[in-house]
Amino acid sequence: MVVLDATIVNVALPHIQDALHFSGTNLEWVVNAYTLAFGGLLLLGGRSGDLLGRRRVFITGIALFALASLAGGFATDQAWLLTARVIQGIGGALAAPASLSLIAVTFPEGSERNRAMGVYSAVSIAGAAIGLIAGGLLTSYADWRWVFFVNVPIGLALVLLAPRVLGESERVRGNLDLPGAITGSLGLGALVYGLSEAATTFTNGQAISHWGNAKVVASLAAAVVLLGAFGFIESRSRHALVPPRVLASRDRTGAYLISLCIGTAVFGMFFFMTIFVQQVWGYSPVRSGVAYLPMVAAIMVGAALSSQLVARVGARPLMTVGPLLAAAGMFWLSRISETSTYTGGLLGPLMLTGLGMGLTFVPLSLVALAKVPNKDTGVASSLLNTGQQVGGSIGLAILGTVAWSAVASSTKSAVAATHGAHLSTAAQTALSNHALAYGFGRGYLASAGISVLALIIALVMIRVKKSDLEGIDPMAAPGG
Repeated sequence: MVVLDATIVNVALPHIQDALHFSGTNLEWVVNAYTLAFGGLLLLGGRSGDLLGRRRVFITGIALFALASLAGGFATDQAWLLTARVIQGIGGALAAPASLSLIAVTFPEGSERNRAMGVYSAVSIAGAAIGLIAGGLLTSYADWRWVFFVNVPIGLALVLLAPRVLGESERVRGNLDLPGAITGSLGLGALVYGLSEAATTFTNGQAISHWGNAKVVASLAAAVVLLGAFGFIESRSRHALVPPRVLASRDRTGAYLISLCIGTAVFGMFFFMTIFVQQVWGYSPVRSGVAYLPMVAAIMVGAALSSQLVARVGARPLMTVGPLLAAAGMFWLSRISETSTYTGGLLGPLMLTGLGMGLTFVPLSLVALAKVPNKDTGVASSLLNTGQQVGGSIGLAILGTVAWSAVASSTKSAVAATHGAHLSTAAQTALSNHALAYGFGRGYLASAGISVLALIIALVMIRVKKSDLEGIDPMAAPGG
């Protein structure tokens, strides 16, 4: 539900703009308001679960998320909707790390946790694609408000069932690191905001770079200062929001870096592929969402395979093969053109990329939480989520710059080749479609390169032994 919400709203943005009279500039805040609150407060949400009880924080986050969704669905003006989106982000920041840490303390390391992580990873990764499908169906056959209302019955069911099926974890004694919480949350928020604003845009055949924009520079500079202060505070705090011991493991730090890379590569790919199939191939929102179904199936197959194989071959082989397959899929995707067909140009790359992601995320989650003391599972989980969230913002900023710059370059070259001749409407459309295919192809190449970087990190940093992920005595497990 939390991951899905990052994409389901994107499909409904044109309808929201018409209904609530958003300007083009303000419309992006329907997405950014959620992203900033979610990304900025993930670390605080994770530590809150450790200190206050993970089940309690999980239920609180889900209830807040569902209530904000209900309020957002009834919004009659811009301020109302944006406030609801901020509260949704806060609820998500509480629920997401709590859900992953609850798995870690409920299931002992070994086959039980491997299976649980397989299900969790498949549902989590597929959420982004399912959001596009659900968004298309709801906006086409119901109303844009249902992209918010759909969360309410799910949230209500979770709030009612959680006390019955989830055990409360042991609470950690300690105080909240308030200076760390403030600097960390503001630093992450400034980073996500700066990257969101930095993304290059395309207007009237020109790629407009925002990297030198004053508010982008100020936001990124503030992020550097605040996150530097956060690191300094954490190294000296008795009740650190992110205890240095959590990052002391080379394997765990490697897992966080791989999570950052995968988030960077994948979220940019989803964004540009959705634009491509709708603008170049003329797909409807519903059809463009359905086009992702084979990828969702491949993700689930990959996660199921990974949860079975990780105990036999270990995490490192899967964390290298997975990014390699994803990189191959994205490289294949970079060959797509305006004349390609779905079966010949898109189906294979999507399935290969999906399989690679499915294979990667199960061992990634297991390594990030392996041998983590019960008192630190919340913050360890939040760091994994933070990597994906910040990675998504980096992906849209960097890949957007690459893609739109290439689109502008292709458009300029094509116009120059015509020597100023008047082109028919059909010729102009063909030129535009070719430029989009070329530019987005360069973006997919960048995604492939980032996936290769994830592979290199896995080879260099991941050294976790197979025995570290094998079954242990449940009574000796965290929360046993």
